[in-house]
Amino acid sequence: MAAGSLLALLDDIATILDDVSVMTQVAAKKTAGVLGDDLALNAQQVSGVASERELPVVWAVTKGSFVNKLILVPAALLLSFLSTTFGIHWIIPTLLMIGGAFLCFEGFEKIVHKFLHTEEDVAHKTKLAHAVEDPNVDLVALEKEKIKGAITTDFILSAEIIVIALGTVADASFGKQIAVVSAIALIMTVGVYGLVAG
Repeated sequence: MAAGSLLALLDDIATILDDVSVMTQVAAKKTAGVLGDDLALNAQQVSGVASERELPVVWAVTKGSFVNKLILVPAALLLSFLSTTFGIHWIIPTLLMIGGAFLCFEGFEKIVHKFLHTEEDVAHKTKLAHAVEDPNVDLVALEKEKIKGAITTDFILSAEIIVIALGTVADASFGKQIAVVSAIALIMTVGVYGLVAG
């Protein structure tokens, strides 16, 4: 009798893990567009760093990204819990719309910046090039500034990725939401910074 109960439990666990893996795949596909943004922006953030410092910089940003996920995943899950508990089902779709609007704004800003601020960009790149060559410039401070900027960018893009993943599994049980959103956060962080480091 105990063996039958154990097998039933193992079957339930296998079913749940199968559901979580399918939901994680769906969520990963839906977040792929934002992930491409994340990858491109973070690769750009570490450009201009001395080659021997690239991996330490990527590692520092990766650690910051994990801290971001430790903040964002519980916050998103709390919002999901509150929305289902109190019947406030508009929270997740509203966050998705705000994230989409922000991405549209960001894209528009990049296009406008490309056409209107070319002189500023050239001056900024020239300043960075001189900073790398000048022995009096504190490269550690410059590096820390780049790391801080990359972590801030990661926070925004991670929030968008997590909300998209959460929107994908909004109708699933809370346990499955925890598993899927946590898996997406972990996979995306390791994947993005593994590719940036590679």
